[in-house]
Order: sequence, then structure tokens, then C-alpha cells
Amino acid sequence: MRIVFMGTPAFAVPSLDALAAAGHELLAVVAQPDRPAGRGNALRAPATKVWAEARGVPVLQPEKVRDGRLASELGALRPDLLVVAAYGRILGSDLLTLAPWGAVNVHGSLLPKYRGAAPIQWAIAEGERETGVSIMQMDEGLDTGDVLLQRVLEIGADDTAETLAPRLAALGGEALVEALALLERRALVPVRQDGARATLARILEKEDGRVDWTLPAQRIADRLRGFTPWPGAFTTLEGRAVKLLEARPEPGDPGASPGAARRAAGRGLAVACGAGTALVVTRLQPEGKPAQDALAFLNGLRRDAFQLGT
Repeated sequence: MRIVFMGTPAFAVPSLDALAAAGHELLAVVAQPDRPAGRGNALRAPATKVWAEARGVPVLQPEKVRDGRLASELGALRPDLLVVAAYGRILGSDLLTLAPWGAVNVHGSLLPKYRGAAPIQWAIAEGERETGVSIMQMDEGLDTGDVLLQRVLEIGADDTAETLAPRLAALGGEALVEALALLERRALVPVRQDGARATLARILEKEDGRVDWTLPAQRIADRLRGFTPWPGAFTTLEGRAVKLLEARPEPGDPGASPGAARRAAGRGLAVACGAGTALVVTRLQPEGKPAQDALAFLNGLRRDAFQLGT
């Protein structure tokens, strides 16, 4: 197929690799504009732009996608299909209907669960034990189009959003080329999503990382993993932030006040949570200091019991 690809971050790159390896013709890559990044705020090119320029594929980086200009420019390329993977913008009907085969999306969840911008993070944060990728025929809704193909992937007990994303991205590339081969043979039966089962994976905010110690410890541990590397999981001690880096849930004292922290001999910092559970923190990072072992933190604090979240 003659394909225009729309995608921005590293998650989209395995789909580009898979399309190229399968012999599809990439007419152009559309990515979001270069953005400031790092301490110096130097402009950084998106991962898909780096991929395309290394292979001589034209790159477009429009600031706007719903003013008709991008549709006009892409229409002149006469693509058979638009492929979208983590592009980061909502497309209008002019782009969705531009090509004879329309537009398909590589989405990092088992739709209709976790529609939206952060499906990988929220699947882990909500305690899911499996997720996957969905190849979806796009419409004008938020990840509401018919599902063409799905593949399932197990979420490991120690997986974070950072470790799971590359595996899902690779699976997405494999599922994409499989779906396109079936699509060309008209061997796919689109499946309408059940909106009653839909959940939203909204974009993450900094405040999502603030720990609510009234939640059960397992729930807090899942959110820590899902929100790694950003926004992470953090609490406060006497008004200063403390970032939790590694922790595990265990049974606790049902009578303890949520957020009450004490030294757990030889193991780390045990913090009382909801439902009579505890979170044993083994690695953390106090505000303005490097990451450190929780026992080293306690030794420096010279206290064996205190209240977190204050």
C-alpha cells in the first residue's frame, strides 16, 4: 500500500519499521513539531522524524491539522491509507476520509478499555494483569472506531509504563502489518466497540502522582508502576516532597493511621495504608537530593517513626 504515516514518539517507530519491512511504500511521515526538551530546553526532533530523515522519507510537522491545509497536501500524494500511531492530535473528517482505505490507528490497549492519551499508564495503574494493542478503523470520536484486530500482552508484576511500552510498541507493529495484509484481501470483519464497557485513559497530570495513603497498598503500588517514569509517585514529609521509587505491598496494622511511617527492620520504610495494608518503600528520593536506599534515608533522618503526607 501507499501509506502516509502519522505518529510522533518512540512508541510509533516499531510500526514504521514493520511497514517498511513488509514492503509498504511510505509517502510521508507526519509528526508534531520539534519541542523544547532537557535542562537547556533545546529543540528535540520527534523519534519518527529522526527515523524518516535517516531513510529519506519526507517529513511534515504542521502546527494545525484541522484547517484543511494538511489534507490538501497529503491528498496530492494519493495515499491508499493513513496509518496513525500516537500522533497526539485529533483528526478531522477531511483527513479520515482522504484515502480510499481511510485511516487506521495503532492503539496501546484492548479497546474499548482505556480509550485516550495514556492507555499504557492507566492499565497498570488500575491493576490490570493483561493489556494489548488494537488496530482500529478511525472515526471522528476518541478511539471509538471499529476494531479490526487485537493482540493480547501480559503485564508483568514488576512492569512499569516505561518497561511495558516498548513491548506493546513492537506488538503494535506486528499487529499492524498483519491487519493490513488481511484488509487488502478483505478478510477482516470490523467489530463495533461496546461503549458500555469503555473506560477513559485521560492524559496524566503531575497531581496524579500524589499518594493517597487511604488507598490499599496494592493500589498505591500499581499507580507507582503505572506512573513511572512520570509523574511518578510522591508524598510529603514536613512540607518537602519525597518521591517513591520502589515499593511493595504487604499486610499491615489495621489500627494504624494512613501515612504513619516506621522503620521496618532490614527491609525499608513501612507506611500504613488503607484496608489494613502497608507499603514497604525500599528506594526513594527526597526533594533536592539523589535517589537513595530507604534505610539510608532513615539513618539520615534519625527518626524511626513519623507521618507522611504532611
